[in-house]
Amino acid sequence: MKLSIVIPVFNEEKTILQVIGRVLEQPYDLEVIVVDDGSTDGTRALLESIKDNRVKIHFQEINQGKGAALRAGFQRATGDVVLIQDADLEYDPSEYGALIKPILDGRADVVYGSRFLGGPHRVLFFWHYLGNRFLTLLSNIVTNLNLTDMETCYKAFRREVLNGLQLRCDRFGFEPEFTAKVAKRKYRIYEVPISYSGRDYAEGKKIGWKDGVAALWYILKFRLVD
Repeated sequence: MKLSIVIPVFNEEKTILQVIGRVLEQPYDLEVIVVDDGSTDGTRALLESIKDNRVKIHFQEINQGKGAALRAGFQRATGDVVLIQDADLEYDPSEYGALIKPILDGRADVVYGSRFLGGPHRVLFFWHYLGNRFLTLLSNIVTNLNLTDMETCYKAFRREVLNGLQLRCDRFGFEPEFTAKVAKRKYRIYEVPISYSGRDYAEGKKIGWKDGVAALWYILKFRLVD
């Protein structure tokens, strides 16, 4: 089993090498596909310094958003299972085993790593937490799923799942779009608990209230269109 780790990156010079290092420590046959989404800090120079043949780097010349970066990474993925990894230190690669186990066991096509199923997590913002839960609830209403964390970064899936999807969202609308489309196609979806070390905005967190409003729009949109 080959695992493709897709990492969208934008201005993460403080964490990107550490994240890639942690990913490469995992005991799997893996490829790491890093998509730099037009970074303007020192991220690009750091990525160019990597000399590991398991790491593939793709540079977007201008910033297009997380969804666009993920699509570019998915196009280059050759593994049996694809897993999304953020470029910060909020999610722990040592939990890959739990994420991919339902797929390897033949029980799931798609697995969500939930921050709200009892794993250890850093205590941060109540309103951010409430916004996540509201968006997940609304997504569940329109998709008839019972997810606890639709907005999680950690999503793993068989690469064949991508063959049936036409993903279009460029920014953080990827999360509700992906969820709506795998639900419509009746893929087998599992959730597993994960730990979460969230960042605050001073530490570089990029998702704000405007992205929440956009996610709300996309949840409603993909209820009606594919």
